Amino acid sequence: MRTASASRRPRLAAAPGLRSADHRLAGVAAMLGSGLSNQTGAAVGALAFPVLGPVGVVAVRQYVAAAVLLPLARPRLREFTWQQWWPVLLLAVVFGTMNLSLYTAVDRIGLGLAVTLEFLGPLAIALAAVRRRLDACCAVLAAAGVVVLMRPRPSADYAGMALGLLAAVCWASYILLNRTIGGRLPGAQGAAAASGVSAVLFLPVGLLVVLHHPPSAAAVGCAVAAGVLSSAVPYLADLLTLRRVPAQTFGLFMSVNPVLAAVVGWIVLGEGLGGWEWAGIGAVVTANAVSMTARRP
Repeated sequence: MRTASASRRPRLAAAPGLRSADHRLAGVAAMLGSGLSNQTGAAVGALAFPVLGPVGVVAVRQYVAAAVLLPLARPRLREFTWQQWWPVLLLAVVFGTMNLSLYTAVDRIGLGLAVTLEFLGPLAIALAAVRRRLDACCAVLAAAGVVVLMRPRPSADYAGMALGLLAAVCWASYILLNRTIGGRLPGAQGAAAASGVSAVLFLPVGLLVVLHHPPSAAAVGCAVAAGVLSSAVPYLADLLTLRRVPAQTFGLFMSVNPVLAAVVGWIVLGEGLGGWEWAGIGAVVTANAVSMTARRP
């Protein structure tokens, strides 16, 4: 009997490690799916720009986000205090402004460059939180990438680039407001309430778009798909991911989003990038990857 029990022990001891490896694999798959879904959603939404325009697509995306988050989080709006409401209201404005500036930038300068510029927001938050020489070097590298992307040339669309930078400021504000809301409201109630307020703010916009430019079924389908792929799927995938991988790994993987955006923009929208653009994207991605890899827990 002892021999039989001993023979079973190695397999029983290995089981937790196998489960841990499976969890990490599931987390990596969820991160990859989230990134691809987010960027594919933006590209699909861009297909509706000729009919709905960036404003119309963003309006539909806000509606979809609210339809997904409100039933999931079920925020108790009547119980919110003013200390809880004011960051939620600010987050609603930031949420809408971030999406509108990003989608307008995508319409003007392409998906890859717009997402790269927007990514400077969370990168700035990450670099500002520490005081190391390595982080200073990463900041210089990221700045060099931005200079390359925004270098003067005849075809440069500086309005589109400025909108990409506005999206970056909004994303940084989004992170800081979420931190504040997370300390005042449980779960995802704050994000759900903000999505609902943002959807209400965009109702007049949606009505004007429909009245002035009656959309086709295909355009509405693309806009709804953008909302699902860029809001619902990443939100649920990120919840799954953060239960299986460390936050540092999650942040490191997020750095590949500009590359995913450039690839998806090339495949879905036919947007080509030159060597200088790839160099600028690579500098921003490398700056974040190095900073995240060297960051202490």
